[in-house]
Amino acid sequence: MILHANSDYATTMDLVLAMDLKDGFVVHGKKGDRAGYRPLTWGLSPVADPIGYLEVMQPRYLYIADLDRIAGTGSHDPIILSCAGMVERCYVDRGSRSPDDSLEGAHIVNVVGTETAGDLLQYRGGMLSLDIRDELVLPEGRAPEEVLFGAAGLPFDCCLIMNISGVGTGRLFSASLLKRMRNAYGKRLFYGGGVRNGHDLDRLARAGFDGAIVATGVHKGSIPHESVREGYWCS
Repeated sequence: MILHANSDYATTMDLVLAMDLKDGFVVHGKKGDRAGYRPLTWGLSPVADPIGYLEVMQPRYLYIADLDRIAGTGSHDPIILSCAGMVERCYVDRGSRSPDDSLEGAHIVNVVGTETAGDLLQYRGGMLSLDIRDELVLPEGRAPEEVLFGAAGLPFDCCLIMNISGVGTGRLFSASLLKRMRNAYGKRLFYGGGVRNGHDLDRLARAGFDGAIVATGVHKGSIPHESVREGYWCS
């Protein structure tokens, strides 16, 4: 069962494992401080190479952020294509600056982040990511509700609230802000950044979100690994 957009009664949502790539490794960090990201060697996987990592984690759904390409210092395209073949659906943020930056491949959904995207009217389909720091959308510093309201008329299939300030910290947005964001957007809406545990997932489900992107909570054992393998959370 999939959560319906803007529903106060749905209790099930997609659960997506996040995987950040840098210098050929799966990495982990906090608050979007990309210079401080280091290979993920303390989690459930004993290895930080992407293929070996996925063989251990076995998620149903995957979200990949290519930090090198976002920063303009490199690319993990061959690795991403291989990883996408190991999951049912793979959301990929590789720092799109135009539609020409889309990566074509089986199971891939391109993610267009506001941090790098430029004019959003030029894109057709995929997932729009509202890259948010300190509760304001990058790069212009607008309120998330305002951007979401306008995004409802754009040809994206769904939207992601990416709480950059919450990554690796376990700090979710307030219930009132979550509800305002949900009410501003009628299509499928996902949330990532700062999701600590099952209680946070329950909060997102009750607020009406269609999916959550998780990583730190899974490796710390506060979000069941099996739920990521199944690909959904029941509240």
